[in-house]
Amino acid sequence: MKLNDLPQTSTWTLARRAERMNPSVIREILKVTEKPGIISLAGGLPSPKTFPVSAFAEASAAVLANDGPAALQYAASEGYAPLRQAIADFLPWDVDADQVLITTGSQQALDLIAKVLIDTDSRVLVETPTYLGALQAFTPMEPAVVSVASDDEGVLIDDLKAKVGTGANKARFLYVLPNFQNPTGRTMSEARRAALVQAAAELNLPLVEDNPYGDLWFDNPPPAPLTARNPEGCIYMGSFSKVLAPGLRLGFVVAPKAVYPKLLQAKQAADLHTPGYNQRLVAEVMKGNFLDRHVPTIRALYKQQCEAMLAALDKEMQGLGVQWNRPDGGMFLWVRLPEGMSAVELLPKAVERNVAFVPGAAFYADNADPRTLRLSFVTSTVEQIATGIAALAAAIRDNK
Repeated sequence: MKLNDLPQTSTWTLARRAERMNPSVIREILKVTEKPGIISLAGGLPSPKTFPVSAFAEASAAVLANDGPAALQYAASEGYAPLRQAIADFLPWDVDADQVLITTGSQQALDLIAKVLIDTDSRVLVETPTYLGALQAFTPMEPAVVSVASDDEGVLIDDLKAKVGTGANKARFLYVLPNFQNPTGRTMSEARRAALVQAAAELNLPLVEDNPYGDLWFDNPPPAPLTARNPEGCIYMGSFSKVLAPGLRLGFVVAPKAVYPKLLQAKQAADLHTPGYNQRLVAEVMKGNFLDRHVPTIRALYKQQCEAMLAALDKEMQGLGVQWNRPDGGMFLWVRLPEGMSAVELLPKAVERNVAFVPGAAFYADNADPRTLRLSFVTSTVEQIATGIAALAAAIRDNK
């Protein structure tokens, strides 16, 4: 029998969760930005100018010379012990290295948390709006994702209490990004953090704190993490993608002992372990307080670019009825278009003028605001930012 003689009867039956998987809006938009001449204010990519290539070259040589066979071998699922200890020492509260689980990027951490904590129809609370990647990680587990009203200081406590639920319908956790949030760039105030941790403790509501941007402050560091205030009531997520290099795919989770073993088992089932070579590279680079010298250079660059975008918005958006915030760090700012406009409908008009952004609707679990959009200021030059914002203003002006 030849291959072509086989009956064409194979039917692939997809799992129900597969039907809930959708492509990332941002990834689809990034395909548009690959066209020549497009100024992308869309992507959440760190600036390649911040990647410490020479430091990694030296670290790679040292790792291969001193620990090559182990670096290239299978490794412990928990992660490379010296890196776990370095993370524990780096965090601003008392952390045992045994609580640290190395993950293949913080996106894997979201996936593991979803697998361990979410059942079908479980209530999960998120900010309004929230990180799209978290919604993508949670959705295949078939939860009931509920948005908690939020303002410029973060989650509104009264609405949190109203939506936490009771009994079998009680929320499994609240997912929150307190520092320079993706997508809005906002930072939760000290007063709101204190109130949130207090309310969560009273409600017996676990918190999942995601902090990939917390070190990217411009002038003053953000308030202490939520987890530092109640370590047993929180899972904390961090990443090396924004302070070193995203291509390494290195993140981590700090979890209470009540949750850690199951996260570890989910990790073992997912990929056995995060590449040991990459872990050793980062551990080597971190020696000698390298991050204390390197991260300030990222802050200075991003502050300059953020100020350039704010200046361009102040200049170009006059009289258009456009609103935006002024972040204190991170990689993004949040824009709201005039009444009656849609960011989704505006995007192709902007692309015609060679500028791209991310419509904000994708970042809402429910009741999306069609007038919102996210701008990233970190991968474009000051000149490109000025040109891109002028083009965006022209597109808004022509479509009001």
